[in-house]
Amino acid sequence: MQSRELGNQRDLYVWTPPTYARSERRYPVMYMHDGQNLFDPRLSYAEPWRVDRAMERAAKRSVEAIVVGIPNTGVERINEYSPYADAKAGGGRADLYLDWIIGTVKPLIDARFRTRVERAHTGIAGASMGGLVSLYGFLRNPDVFCFAAVLSPSLWFAGRSIFTTLDESTRTDGRIYLDIGAREGKVALDDARRMRDALVAKGYALGRELRWVEDPDGRHNEVDWGRRLGDALPFLLQHR
Repeated sequence: MQSRELGNQRDLYVWTPPTYARSERRYPVMYMHDGQNLFDPRLSYAEPWRVDRAMERAAKRSVEAIVVGIPNTGVERINEYSPYADAKAGGGRADLYLDWIIGTVKPLIDARFRTRVERAHTGIAGASMGGLVSLYGFLRNPDVFCFAAVLSPSLWFAGRSIFTTLDESTRTDGRIYLDIGAREGKVALDDARRMRDALVAKGYALGRELRWVEDPDGRHNEVDWGRRLGDALPFLLQHR
C-alpha cells in the first residue's frame, strides 16, 4: 500500500473469520497497528500477539470480525503513532497516518472484503504508542471509529498532551477498552488510572462504554497484550 500522505509504503495483513469463506455475511473491522507483530512469528520482531488465536477463540462465542494489521515502518513508528511532537522523542505525524487509514486503507478494505462499513462496526486497536494513536483516533474521528482497544498506552508522550485532547473533545457514543499491566511501572500505572478517571468524568460509563483492566501480572509485551485483547473482544464487538 502506497501512502501519499506519509511518502512511504507497506504491506497490509488481513485476517478473516473462520466463517468468512462459507458465508455471505458482512463483518465488523478492527484496524490494528504494529501489524507485523500480530499474527505470524516469522514476521514479528518480538513475540507475536497471536491475534489469530484470540479471534478464533472469540469466534466460538459468535464474536467475529475482520482484522487489518497495519505494520509500522521501523524508524518512522514513533512519528506515525504520535499526534504531538515530543521535545526528546520527536514525532507528530499521527494525523497524516490516520488520514491515510481513513482515506485509503479503509476504502480498499471495504471494496475488497465483505465488511460492515458503518461507524458502528469499525474500530481501532493497538498497544504502547499504538495504544496512544488508537485513543487519539477514536477521539479525533468519532464519525469513523465506534470502538477502540487501548492497551498499555504511552500516555506520557509529549507532556501527556492526550489528556488535553480528551478535555477538548466532544463525547460521542462508543466503547473504549483501556488496560495496563501492574508490572509496567508506577508512572504508567498512575497515568492509566488517571485516563480511566478522565474518561469516566467525560461521561463514559464503566462497564457499559468503558472497560478498565488492571492486570496484576501484566508486563509491557506482546504476549500479555494478545492475551488481554482476547478477553476484550466480546466487549469491543458486542454490536455486531
